[in-house]
This record gives sequence, structure tokens and C-alpha cells, in this order.
Amino acid sequence: MKRKPGRFILSILLTIAVFISSEATTPILPLNQVKVGMKGTGKSVFLEDRIEEFEVEILGILRNVQPKKNIILAKLKGDRLDNTGVVQGMSGSPVYVDGKIIGAIAYSFPYSREAIAGITPVEEMLDIPKKESPKSSPSLKIPVKKYLSLPELFELNKEFFLSKRALFSEGQTFEPLNIPLVFGGFNSLVFERAKPFFSQLGFSPVMAGPSGQEQEILPELDLNLREGDPVTVQLISGDLSMAAVGTVSFVDGSRLLAFGHPVYNLGKVDYAMTKAKVITVVPSLNVSFKLASPEAVVGTFTQDRTSGLSGEIGRIPRLIPINVNTTDAEGNRQEFKIKVIDDPILTPVLVNFSLANLLSGEGRSIGSLSLELRGTVYLTNGMNVSLEDLYSGQLDASITSLSSLLAAVVYFLINNEFEDIDIHRVDLDIQATEDIRISNLQKIWLDKYEAKPGERINIDFFTRTVRGESELHEVSIEAPPLPPGSEFQLVIADATSMHQLETSQYKVEAFIPRSLNQLIRILGNLRKNNRIYFKVIASKPGLFLKGEEMPNLPPSMKAMFMSPRTAVFPPTELNKSTTREYQYPVPYVFKGLAVIPLKIKE
Repeated sequence: MKRKPGRFILSILLTIAVFISSEATTPILPLNQVKVGMKGTGKSVFLEDRIEEFEVEILGILRNVQPKKNIILAKLKGDRLDNTGVVQGMSGSPVYVDGKIIGAIAYSFPYSREAIAGITPVEEMLDIPKKESPKSSPSLKIPVKKYLSLPELFELNKEFFLSKRALFSEGQTFEPLNIPLVFGGFNSLVFERAKPFFSQLGFSPVMAGPSGQEQEILPELDLNLREGDPVTVQLISGDLSMAAVGTVSFVDGSRLLAFGHPVYNLGKVDYAMTKAKVITVVPSLNVSFKLASPEAVVGTFTQDRTSGLSGEIGRIPRLIPINVNTTDAEGNRQEFKIKVIDDPILTPVLVNFSLANLLSGEGRSIGSLSLELRGTVYLTNGMNVSLEDLYSGQLDASITSLSSLLAAVVYFLINNEFEDIDIHRVDLDIQATEDIRISNLQKIWLDKYEAKPGERINIDFFTRTVRGESELHEVSIEAPPLPPGSEFQLVIADATSMHQLETSQYKVEAFIPRSLNQLIRILGNLRKNNRIYFKVIASKPGLFLKGEEMPNLPPSMKAMFMSPRTAVFPPTELNKSTTREYQYPVPYVFKGLAVIPLKIKE
């Protein structure tokens, strides 16, 4: 595979950065040598990239606030801090006594009238694992769903999205500093929708106008990060940006420690590490925060633990490119390119509201909107999932559904239990029109209701649009090979109705795939809104096994599958089986259901 020039240049520059950092490692002062009354200095950036010092006075030590976790309590002083208190974005700011580092600022008392901070001891940060432990992944086994909305994704992962842990000292809440989460390129509607979720996780979401430039080609060779420098966890980059702002705590060669408390506490991770510039510190009666913008990629955060983040300068993060091309009714085309981090928990969430933002211009989120989707999710194992569908409705219903579809596909792929696969790239082509493209089933006429096996049955059916326009459709099906006098049913249905009928027929809520190939097949064959589905059902014994219907089985084969010795996954016995199935594409969202009884001629 040919290497991209930009990525190759990035690799060279990041490798050079490892050798540029030649300063001696800062000595440490162990916790057992930290005493009340000691005075020292802290480092942080409050404007652009200028490191400033502030005074620190040790007030005491809170021991075992969590198992084997301690916090150094300190009072901070300085011209800036006297006006703002402890500032969000200072998470990770290093503190020194006699030139030795004791730890990183990570906690504060909300609404405190003085800058009282909690410091994570440096030894605990140095204990963050260096080894490449297995990447954490949720052990959730849920049936495949076509859609996963933003609230569903958060509910699904609520045990992983741990709310910030508050500590208590003499009845007062002592909690990790909230992390400024800077959004760039997002519109206000999507931002306000996502804001409550991230606020629950200990972030302070803030809008910062347009996103930054593509960060793969670096503008300069100065890739060093110093203790006290601003640093961001870049979750989304490109035409959109989302970055969590913190401070570098400790640098040892190519290894870097930051934040002093977790971002998500997900263990082994693959977060993009970027340099940053502080635009300003926003003072607030509630809590002040740094407004910063991410800049060049300089490495990767590989561990997200209770005591902070550990990363490697010069290591290239693995990001998932998402390319979205939109075309309106007049043929005007827009191209969007973003990259999101590769994480089994975070990626589906980021994909959901990023796509929603790209599709929901302020004007389009009000009124009628139809979105026609064609896309492909490419996997690193050479396989792919093709996507095609149509969404139509008022307000942002179409946008929400399309975004939830892609989020579901991404979620089930990267959280599959069968193989460790990655998403290589996502390409989406979306045609948008400001109208309603929905048509309902009106009436059906068949030229015969009794037929011989194999005989064609002609079907005329009418659909009516929301504007009252009627359209005639003509199709034909073959009568199934059943004995004379047998009865069967013809089902004509939309995607949702057919799914409900099948869950009733198979006596399951949804399908849990048994292999990666089956999962990819299911995701690629999700029922589509712009299809009319035809299914012929007859009273013939069958089985539903491993997500697949096995109709019209001979008694001997049926007995074999039902045997406890061979049935690892107990099959569902069916009294009615599908003998024929068809789909009829239409240029609108179809809605309707009809079940017609038919008979084989005597």
C-alpha cells in the first residue's frame, strides 16, 4: 500500500521530536517528604504559550481518598489566580518544591473564595502503566439495532462513562477540576444537545467558533512539550474540532504525563495528543476556565487512568477518517473531512453528533428535509459495509435517524466479540432536498387469489404521497411450491413493519450475530426505508437458528438441529416459514402494511 506523503512527513518529524527533547528529567520529591508549610512554585500557561509561575503553599495531605490514592492540599497565589481562583484547564499543572516536582494540580473546591487546590502526587502518576496492556473494550452483547441515538449510546455505556468522583473534606465537596472541552465548527443546536451529556462527565463544554486546520502536515519542527505547557486530547479534527484542554505535568524523554486525573478513565487508549495555545482565561463567578485552541499533533496518549494521562511524544495516533459529501437539490456540492479517535466507547458517540452537525445547517434543521444516503464503511481486514437508505420528515428527524444509523454500524463493528478489527475509512454521499418524500400504502388489487405452484400472481397497488398524489405500481410474484389446497399469506410491508412481523414470527426481539461475517452481512442488509418488502409465508415447519431462518426442513434434519448435543444455541421452532421474499425500490420513504390470504388451487 502506498504511503501518504503527509503521513510519512509526520512520522519523520515526530521521530525527530524524540531526539530534540534532551533536557534532563526533573527530580521528584516523594510524598513522604512533603510537609505542611512548605512553599514552592507551580507552572501553567494563561496566555498563548508563555509559561508563568505562581506561588504554592502546602496546607496538608488527604490520605486514602481512594484506595492507595492521596491528595496534597495547597493554596495557590499569584496575580492571575487571585482574580480567578483555580482555573479549569490547569489540570496537570506541575508543582515544585526546591526544584523538585511533587505532583500536578488536579482538584479544587467549587465556589471557594480562595485558590485552594488538590495535587496528585507525582509517584502515583509515574505508576501509570507503561506497558501495552490489552485495549479495554465493553463486554456488552446486545442485539443488532438499526439505530443508536446519542441518549441510547450514553445509556448503553453508562458504567463506562463514570461521572466525576467527588471527594469530601469536612463536609465540603472536593472534586476533580472540570476539563474545558472546546468545540470548533459546531452549530449551536447540536452543541446544546451534546452539552448535557459531556457536562455529566466532568467536562465544561465551550464553543470556540470555527474548527482548526487539518493537523496532519505540521508547520514547524518545534514539537517539544514542556512541563506546564497546554496540551489537548484531540477527539475530533478536520472540518470539526473537539479537544479536551489540560496541562503537561512531567516529561521524561518521549514519555509525557498530564492532567493529574482521568479524562474518561478508560485504561489503554489511543488519543491524539496536540500542542495548544491559550486564547484567554475566562473569569467567572462560578469557575474560571482556559479557552484554548489545539495545534500540531505531537504524539499519542496511550493510558487514561485515575492519576492522569500518560502518552508518548512522536507516536502517531490512529484516527478514523470520515468523508462526507452533500449535494442539495440545485446540485451544489459540499465536502467535509473529519477524523475521530479510534475507541470502542467514544467513537460511536463522536460519529453520531459530528455527522448530525455536518448535516444540520441552521436553515435545514427547521422545516421539511429528505436525505438520501449512499456510503461505505471500509474495514482494515479488507471487508466493508455498504449503506443505502432514505430519510424524510420535519425538523431534524431525518438528520437524527441518519446519524443514529451510522453510529449503530460503527458501534457494532468496533465492539464485535469475534475479531479485533478497525475501521479504515468511512465515505458518505448524501443528497439533501428540502421536501417531504413519504408515501403511504393506499390499496391493493391481485388478479387472482388462488394459483397453481409457480404460477405468476400479478399485483397492482397504489401509494399516496403526503400531498395527496396517487401512484400505481405493478409487480408479480410466483405462487410457492405447496400441495393443492394449501393456504399461504402475502405480506406487503415497510421496513419497520416487516421487522416487527419477523420478531413476532421468530419469537426474538432482535438478532445477535454469531460471527463477524454474519454481523457484516446483517449490517449491510438492514431493511431500508425506500423499499417495499414482499414476503410469502406458508404453514411449513422450520427453524430460526443463529439469526437465520431455515424454512421447510425435512423432519430428520430438523431433529438433528434440535438435538441438545448439537444445538449450542437453542433454535426457535417455526410453524410458519418464509418461502419467497422480494423487495421493490421506490424513490420515497414507504409506509404501510397489508397481509393477504391466498391459496394453492386444488
